[in-house]
Amino acid sequence: MSDVLVVGVGNPSRGDDGAGIAVAQALKKRSLPGVDVREATGEALALIALWEGYEDVVLVDAAHSGAAPGTIHVFPTVADVPARHGTGTSTHGFGVAEALALAKELGRLPRRCAVVAIEGADYDLGAQLSPAVRAAVDSVVARVAERLGGMARSG
Repeated sequence: MSDVLVVGVGNPSRGDDGAGIAVAQALKKRSLPGVDVREATGEALALIALWEGYEDVVLVDAAHSGAAPGTIHVFPTVADVPARHGTGTSTHGFGVAEALALAKELGRLPRRCAVVAIEGADYDLGAQLSPAVRAAVDSVVARVAERLGGMARSG
């Protein structure tokens, strides 16, 4: 098992909700040493089980907070992730923020956990990633690969 896990969260059949999955798929192609990359739907208990045993976790998901499509929100620690209010920061009924809160209550948070959320525009069934989200996905992939590639070289 690697020390670092990146989880792309979402549903690629619902347009921009597939942003996290698109990031995960692109990162898998890069084969970063010491980094495992997985995909998940965002179900809380499955996420908690997925990151079990990892020191560092990066969760990548779509967001729906009202910001401009393609805006990249970075929350470097669990404490930085806003609680979900109204439409919240996730497109899932029970989102990443809730999964992190549950993991905290259960004592099952990873030692270090960051969340990257890409603001979406179109979550319709059958839609593709919007152009702004596609560009943000490429940017997130480059930033995560650079950061984690550097950790692997110095680690």
